Amino acid sequence: MIRHLATVLGPDHRGALRRYFAWLIAYAVLEGVTVTFLVPVLRSVFDGDTAGALRHLAVLAVLVVVTCVARYQQAMRGFGLAVVTLTTLHDRLGDHLVRLPLGWFTSEKVGRVARSATTGTLTVTNVFAHQLTPLVSGIVTPATVALALLVLDWRLGLVLVACAPLLYATHRWSASWIGRSERRRDAADALAGSRVVEFARAQKTLRAFGRDRAGYAPLEAAVEERGKAAGRMLAETMPRLLAGGLAVQLCFAALVTTGVTLALHDAVEPAALVALLALAARFVGPLSEAAGMSGMLRMAGNDLGRLAALLDEPPLPDTDKRAVLDRPGEIVFENVTFGYDDGDPVLRDVSLRVPPRTVTAVVGASGAGKTTLVRLIARFFDVDAGSVRVGGTDVREMPVEQLMAQLSVVQQDVYLFDDTLEGNIRVGRPDATDEEVREASRIAGVDEIVERLPDGLATRVGEGGASLSGGERQRVSVARAVLKRAPVVLLDEATAALDPENEKYVQQALRTLMRDSTLLVIAHQLSTVVAADQILVLDEGRISERGTHEQLLAAGGLYARFWDRRRRSRGWRLVPAGTAEPTR
Repeated sequence: MIRHLATVLGPDHRGALRRYFAWLIAYAVLEGVTVTFLVPVLRSVFDGDTAGALRHLAVLAVLVVVTCVARYQQAMRGFGLAVVTLTTLHDRLGDHLVRLPLGWFTSEKVGRVARSATTGTLTVTNVFAHQLTPLVSGIVTPATVALALLVLDWRLGLVLVACAPLLYATHRWSASWIGRSERRRDAADALAGSRVVEFARAQKTLRAFGRDRAGYAPLEAAVEERGKAAGRMLAETMPRLLAGGLAVQLCFAALVTTGVTLALHDAVEPAALVALLALAARFVGPLSEAAGMSGMLRMAGNDLGRLAALLDEPPLPDTDKRAVLDRPGEIVFENVTFGYDDGDPVLRDVSLRVPPRTVTAVVGASGAGKTTLVRLIARFFDVDAGSVRVGGTDVREMPVEQLMAQLSVVQQDVYLFDDTLEGNIRVGRPDATDEEVREASRIAGVDEIVERLPDGLATRVGEGGASLSGGERQRVSVARAVLKRAPVVLLDEATAALDPENEKYVQQALRTLMRDSTLLVIAHQLSTVVAADQILVLDEGRISERGTHEQLLAAGGLYARFWDRRRRSRGWRLVPAGTAEPTR
């Protein structure tokens, strides 16, 4: 847990963390020493030694004051670290996330980030503010008392030492079970949360098929499993917490039994035994409190582990040295091999060159590796072998900021922020003038949308661009690319699902981009493919054909068959039953 706390706080606060633990341990030791001085006080009282009792009481009073000071110091430092966590952890998470590879952000990991940023933050603050003190006191104070008993009466001290393995084994057994139960419950919670979001997002589809009232089986199953996981956790946790408390009480019972036996055999004076048992009672108190909190501590440890694992994710290697781009707009793949998560390679020994200010279309079957090409250029991932160069420089040898300044990426699935239409276009270049924003809007056909909106460019589009159609969102995305004026524009099936009107505007914008930028287009639209200066055909991770449209048709290979199927499919028509067959 200490290592995880150091990771979560970061290197800037590790000194404060060490000082906090120093005060916490000092407080726990002083608490044990202070309680130990009850023995000479009680012995003096039982012996009728008033002067000795007063001397010991004076020492005890000094120890109490010093212990209170140590308690105050460790408590305030703990609250200080809790405040530091509340004020800095989200910033640290954000700073770390922006340095991770873009390919890291799967839906499952994004959900985990959301949980860590909310419940994880509260867990860390509670650890510092409320949980570490009883944990450390529950270990260090009893250990101090045990050492004192070894000095005051070695026989009773040995009983406590002999109990230590039982207490440790019981704690490890209960904590491990509770930890496993909590991890299962957390996984069930995460799945149920994802299903709730999925259910909300799928309302259009569910209602279209009349499933809104019949329930949503995946959500119901996830909620049911969450309830079962919570029930199992409760059933498994309570007996083990009780076992921890029972082990502590058994140790105290063994101590009392040993002391009474010694007193019956005149091996210890009854008055001294009373004093020693009073001391032993302070051995039991902190241990019982720590045993009662073992479940919460284990769950907090799991949350800390998840936060620390997130902060330990290796960032994308970066450099501060800006590269000299001697061939702006050029894209080169040289013997590139790449696979996801140590799986089979998606791309195998791919080499290609996209000259500056040209249009290259990439075609191929689903799963051939087309989108992977775009992701490697944008450095969502680093290649397993070979190199990817943009502007004449390996993408790994230039700062990520410089690389992204060279690229505009237009994808099929467009995300718009809950901002104005103008604000979403300005994402392409925040410092653009109003005139440049209006010109980019005109080129991408967004001005036609603006005329229909009540507040024009100042109209808010809603989360994800909910107030716009899919084609209209795509136009806004293209307007961003036009405004950015990057040397390279990557289009990942940007026109695949557009209706004729929206496609017209997007194609118009692409013709404008062709004048100054290099275009790499993953395309299914025939008009885009035919106009390309170069066509690359991907087949099972390799470039099987390359050339112009006419050259590839003449070759009669995979592209020619693809073209023939696409051309014939354009003539398909839906006709009423009983009429002539559809023409092709």
